[in-house]
Amino acid sequence: MGIGWQGKGLLQTMLDIFTYAFIQNAFLAGTCVAIMAALVGYFLVVRGLTFAGHALSHIGFAGAAGAVLLGIDPIFGLLAFTVGSGIGIGLLGKELRERDVAIGVIMTLALALGILFLSLYKGYAERAYSILFGTILGISQFDVQTNVLFCLLCLALIVLLFRPLLFSSFDPEVAQTRGVPVRLLGVLFLIIVAITISISVKVVGILLIFTLLVGPAATAIRIVHSPVKAILLACLLSVGYTWLAIFLAALTPWPVSFFITALAFMVYLPVRLLSPLWLGKHGREDALEESLASDERAGEIQFSGSSH
Repeated sequence: MGIGWQGKGLLQTMLDIFTYAFIQNAFLAGTCVAIMAALVGYFLVVRGLTFAGHALSHIGFAGAAGAVLLGIDPIFGLLAFTVGSGIGIGLLGKELRERDVAIGVIMTLALALGILFLSLYKGYAERAYSILFGTILGISQFDVQTNVLFCLLCLALIVLLFRPLLFSSFDPEVAQTRGVPVRLLGVLFLIIVAITISISVKVVGILLIFTLLVGPAATAIRIVHSPVKAILLACLLSVGYTWLAIFLAALTPWPVSFFITALAFMVYLPVRLLSPLWLGKHGREDALEESLASDERAGEIQFSGSSH
């Protein structure tokens, strides 16, 4: 839907848009999702788990379709399938090759179940369609409260696990020798990814959540070296994409998910092409080595202190 703006200034149009309750709900829920997706997305990128994030979003589709078939809220099906699959991926795949095989097997099974659930569903196709592409401009106050609750939960978990998670993300072998429970951290992180995907469905949908998970983080990593600065920049980019996309969607008949994806691509492409100019040929690798070295020193202090 589009809100008329002819004859009004841009500032007045923005103020008018914010008077609508559904726009306020969209901005609140979108902000929560954008922050969580960027924060989780950073660790997805540095841990080499982008395929897992992509797979979990498709697996969530099967859970949501099953929930629709049973006549319950899709978020319950999303949580059940994504969290269960996240635990399964974390336990079944230790090495990279094993992990990718486990992800592929679980994803294909989930997609088959999703197709089965949709074929059995006899209701309106609109509900299943919204699962795929999101309906941020149609979310309720209850959806906003749910998003805020899960966002705070995920943020608390990330803050609690931040140092060991960052340490194990750059060099899991060294982290394991320091006493970090790498396997357990991997499972817990995938559970956080699963929760993030589940609460993000009504914003961008199953098919496009990958945009918010990877786009801002991949861009930020190519601009700054420091992990903390990269995370903050990724959050700013993600929130910026979401806010601008909601504003543009309110003025046009085009969906929010399209604008988020287009904005993420338009920012990432020039950064990807121009980043060698300021990073140098091996700039990103050097940055990761510097981050790893500092984390190893921090890990030595932390874990040697805890061993006494």
